[in-house]
Amino acid sequence: MDSGFFSHVVLWVIGGIAAFGLLGTVGALFSLGRTTSYKKH
Repeated sequence: MDSGFFSHVVLWVIGGIAAFGLLGTVGALFSLGRTTSYKKH
């Protein structure tokens, strides 16, 4: 396996995990903001 290809795969994996975490954070904050119990505080 080429070292350039391997670094490219690692970059894509890190990018995928970062994108997944970002979507999860946005989704959690959005669902948290929509709950009425959270807005009462």
